[in-house]
Amino acid sequence: MTDVRKRRPDTTNDSDKARETESDQKEDFDSEDDKSPEEKYVEEMSKIIPQGTDKTPEVLDSALQGLSARWRNWVIRGIFTWLMIGLFCLLISVGPLALMVTTLVVQVKCFEEIINIGYAVYRIHGLPWFRSLSWYFLITSNYFFYGESLVDYFGVVINRTDYLRVLITYHRFISFCLYIVGFMWFVLSLVKKYYMKQFSLFAWTHVALLIVVTQSYLIIQNIFEGLIWFIVPVSMIVCNDVMAYVFGFFFGRTPLIQLSPKKTWEGFIGGGVATVIFGLVMSYIMCQYRYFVCPIEYSETLGRMTMECEPSPLFRPQEYTLPESLSGVLQLLGLKNTLKLYPFLLHSLSMSVFSSVIGPFGGFFASGFKRAFKIKDFGDVIPGHGGIMDRFDCQYLMATFVNVYISSFIHTASPQKLLQQVYNLKPEQQLQLFYTLKETLENRGILNLQ
Repeated sequence: MTDVRKRRPDTTNDSDKARETESDQKEDFDSEDDKSPEEKYVEEMSKIIPQGTDKTPEVLDSALQGLSARWRNWVIRGIFTWLMIGLFCLLISVGPLALMVTTLVVQVKCFEEIINIGYAVYRIHGLPWFRSLSWYFLITSNYFFYGESLVDYFGVVINRTDYLRVLITYHRFISFCLYIVGFMWFVLSLVKKYYMKQFSLFAWTHVALLIVVTQSYLIIQNIFEGLIWFIVPVSMIVCNDVMAYVFGFFFGRTPLIQLSPKKTWEGFIGGGVATVIFGLVMSYIMCQYRYFVCPIEYSETLGRMTMECEPSPLFRPQEYTLPESLSGVLQLLGLKNTLKLYPFLLHSLSMSVFSSVIGPFGGFFASGFKRAFKIKDFGDVIPGHGGIMDRFDCQYLMATFVNVYISSFIHTASPQKLLQQVYNLKPEQQLQLFYTLKETLENRGILNLQ
């Protein structure tokens, strides 16, 4: 019976086959991929995108010719890692303004590297205005987010300048109008044949803005809370990245995740333990200096940003009583059942655990993204490392966590922000607030007027 089935002639009408073939050809001709299979399409893009973990200066390349590829990569990564750490220390010594400017520069470069992948599509298909629109939306987003920061931290001063008061009052409306201009520009640039591709790239741009611009805004906010909230988390990610590489290089045997085949359990665990220890030590040292723990505020008296304050209880040693279950052991060892430490160390422990366990997933996400487009790196700026985004993929995730952590467990109302809200009230509302506050202070005995 099976043989009969096999020998049965195909009853499909030849004319129907011809029509189907013609229809398929027509469909291929009208397709948005210009008759290119998906694999060829992605490979073509990967050739256009600049990438270069293996790209090194000629002098260094010739000096390391005798080494195997594995050790050559180790040396190159090591050299440029220490150079980046040195640059980071230099920026810290210059001050918060240098760190904020650097954050903006890194943000722009990361955005460029992500958009370059989309721009590869633009150059293949000749889609109109994609690059210009992407940069326009970047400028608009930065105007909104950095304007919000200026309103929060410098609103009291800006409000006293007549021509700037309008920008403060209508900041969000102006930002919205700028976005609408970009939205209309995009709609007018749509081309019939490439609707799907253009809407995909529109979404691409907005995801890039969400990943890069929003996170850099949160980094700026963390800096204003005190340099310690910026330096410690950033250093934890750096430590975790370096130590995971070291432990993985020497002891790595067990693969960790398919997305990143070179990552190992040995590197993941070793990097995590090293990060927790490093985070506690670094936090203990930095808690002793006002330069790192004081929030950054604008002083109207001095006319500039200042970092002078009386450290909050978070950065002053506190005595903690240990659990009674440990009292017997402590007595045998001749130790007290109390422990004196900076409360910030407990928060540092939370951040170090996050940077060790969750932080690497930012790198895994980036690895998946690169594999989707068959590229090794986002760029070729840093020899041995790749692009800027390759180094900051975990930093953005960490910045969001720190900002959420501060607002949830640390943050208190800022007098500057409250004053900004008061200045935005109408004169009669300000008077009402003044008399209410005055009466409350008198009743509590804080204000005594003779």
